[in-house]
Amino acid sequence: MHADVETDEVYAQMTLQPLNPQEQNDAYLPAEMGIMSKQPTNYFCKTLTASDTSTHGGFSVPRRAAERVFPPLDFTQQPPAQELIARDIHDVEWKFRHIFRGQPKRHLLTTGWSVFVSAKRLVAGDSVLFIWNEKNQLWLGIRRANRTQTVMPSSVLSSDSMHIGLLAAAAHAASTNSRFTIFYNPRACPSEFVIPLSKYIKAVFHTRISVGMRFRMLFETEESSVRRYMGTITEVSDADPVRWASSYWRSVKVGWDESTAGERPPRVSLWEIEPLTTFPMYPSLFPLRVKHPWYSGVAGLQGVSV
Repeated sequence: MHADVETDEVYAQMTLQPLNPQEQNDAYLPAEMGIMSKQPTNYFCKTLTASDTSTHGGFSVPRRAAERVFPPLDFTQQPPAQELIARDIHDVEWKFRHIFRGQPKRHLLTTGWSVFVSAKRLVAGDSVLFIWNEKNQLWLGIRRANRTQTVMPSSVLSSDSMHIGLLAAAAHAASTNSRFTIFYNPRACPSEFVIPLSKYIKAVFHTRISVGMRFRMLFETEESSVRRYMGTITEVSDADPVRWASSYWRSVKVGWDESTAGERPPRVSLWEIEPLTTFPMYPSLFPLRVKHPWYSGVAGLQGVSV
């Protein structure tokens, strides 16, 4: 996992190994599904306001977020205050003064905050994420609001370069059965192109769907929380019968319940949805195909993705 030095956008560098014809025909069913990667429990994310990004003000922290993520203040002091030390994804240390003051009283980050805002070139609409990890360390990250970029960051591939350069490299690697490297930006598209192997196996082997079935799907909000949207499966078919025949990728066509359905994708993948009923069970319209042989020496699936 990496982060662009200019924008702090997180991206992954992955080396892929094409499968030979025999490996593509082999199937396996893992003995255990493995452990999903654990998400941090003590964190908060806030979309910055104009006041938060003002060089003369500070960062207003929601009360519950401050109490959950930051070390407790000593309220015998007047006013209660402490120094916070947080590290960003580049392992750079940032120091802030955390104080509880004002009318009505509220949690604020004051000294050090404007330096951070200027250094990261933050504007209203961007988001800041604080995480208190299991080692009692405070980590800090940013998420920039989606806006048109005039200059692409060095680590982010443009759409054209992806189709021309990456696909050419992948085609050459497939023909020679050699490894190749890609860079994956998870925010470039709402669909997940990299998922845990256990999630894929569960969807393929344990999920049965049919037209008319109700489902729900989680979407991440700008504040890094999640919201559930409801819908109905309207069709199960190939997203592209020519290039991706019998593929599970975006094979489920859906209709959304809410008025914001225009913002939701018309097609989703099997592993992205959660059917609201498990009975009766209907067989999948596609044959099961798992393209990697399962090696008995592997203890679990933690950290493995497809």
